[in-house]
Amino acid sequence: MSENGSINKQIAKGAAWMVAFKMVDKCIGLVSTIVLARMLQPEDFGLVAMSMVLLSALNLLISFGFEVQLIQNRNAGRDQFDTAWTFTVIFSCACGLALALLAAPASQFYREPRLEAIIFALAFGFALEGFSNIGTVAFRREMQFDREFKFLLGKRMSSLLVTIPLALWLQNYWALVIGQLSSTVLSVALSYYMSTYRPRFSLKSKLELFHTSKWLVINNLFGFLQNRSAPFLLARLSGASSVGVFSIGMEISTLPSNELVAPINRAAFPGYAKAAHDMDKLRDTFLKVIASIALVAIPAGVGVAVVADLFVPAVLGWKWLDAIPLIQLLAVFGVIKALQTNIPYVYLALGMAKRSTIIGSIQVVIYLAALYPAISGWGAMGAAWASLGTAIVMIPVNQAMVAQCLGLGYTQFCRALVRPLIASGAIAAAVFAVKSQLTLRQHSLDYVLALLLCAAVGALVYVIVLYVVWRLWKRPDGAERHAFGQLEKLLRKAGIRVNLVGS
Repeated sequence: MSENGSINKQIAKGAAWMVAFKMVDKCIGLVSTIVLARMLQPEDFGLVAMSMVLLSALNLLISFGFEVQLIQNRNAGRDQFDTAWTFTVIFSCACGLALALLAAPASQFYREPRLEAIIFALAFGFALEGFSNIGTVAFRREMQFDREFKFLLGKRMSSLLVTIPLALWLQNYWALVIGQLSSTVLSVALSYYMSTYRPRFSLKSKLELFHTSKWLVINNLFGFLQNRSAPFLLARLSGASSVGVFSIGMEISTLPSNELVAPINRAAFPGYAKAAHDMDKLRDTFLKVIASIALVAIPAGVGVAVVADLFVPAVLGWKWLDAIPLIQLLAVFGVIKALQTNIPYVYLALGMAKRSTIIGSIQVVIYLAALYPAISGWGAMGAAWASLGTAIVMIPVNQAMVAQCLGLGYTQFCRALVRPLIASGAIAAAVFAVKSQLTLRQHSLDYVLALLLCAAVGALVYVIVLYVVWRLWKRPDGAERHAFGQLEKLLRKAGIRVNLVGS
């Protein structure tokens, strides 16, 4: 097997593990969100979201991207790992203290006295998280994604097992706060259980690590402005309830597309780092990854958009109806974002983090210019439109820069999207046809059954149409061949003999 084929196989295997984790993770997260949304009020989510703005801002001070450097640098050893851990501990403790000192001023700024105690609790968790074992980075670096799967799943389960019982008991925002704090304690302990590496305090490689980190810190700053500006302005201009609706709308709408894509990106980066010395290998790997992303992100986003009017009353409840148009709009944003998120990993693998900084600066300027007037005029919907508009404007910028970097033709990227787009259009048509025949009472059970029916129809139509289109395309190698090959194996294990990918 060629080196490039080996890298692609490792990425595919890693992506399978990470997608499996994300499917489990998001099923757990979705159940958690549904249960919590049923028991708590939008205001409760809004209070925690308001405090997270400040926490995320301080998190920028420790977001040096040391993990990225340890993965990219194949020669990194104990000196580099220990220095990265030492810096993380020092900065986490310092920022935790700063967060505690800012609790009272933040409470006064938001005119919300309940925030002070929340921020104090989160400050302790912030400092504690810095002590996590840096040795777990080796799971990704060595592409040991089965161990990564177990580690990440353990962290997620620790959060679930604490937060939901607390919500049942407390029935207020403290369930979210204490749940997050408890999850941090358990995840730090798990990091030392899962990895035999024992970090030591050291600053031997401080200059080496900081050389690249400046660009990653700036990139993180732009990411913070992109992700937290809307909740910040909504909290100031519209109140906690508006922040809660927007936060839940963003989480639900982008959950299927972006969260299924994140594990693919997580698996792809170590592969990019291995292939970075050969541009042909890197370009081929990138196109295969983009095709895999399109295969899951486009139908997921379209599916969320067309069933949002069923999902909200069936799952979240009638008090969240204002989130329906937000979810529909942000689902489109989620698809566009998902198709662009893999590009920065190419730049990181090539040691071109500055290029991501340039793109990020352009995006943030456009977004912030649109955000304040949009929120002032239309509240949470204005924030959603600002997010979608910025994503659309950035499409040609992102495509032009990655094409120039990898020597890609414009049609090479687009060809990876055509078949999933056609099949996803069939999802929308089929679901709209089903919904047009339904008569629903204002009863949650009716909406639950309608949601399940539409989801089943949409998934079946997508698989059938995608397969037909792929066959008409003369069954090219790529993401579809791999996906249908896996489906063929599953069917044969079940005793169904089919030939999906053969001649």
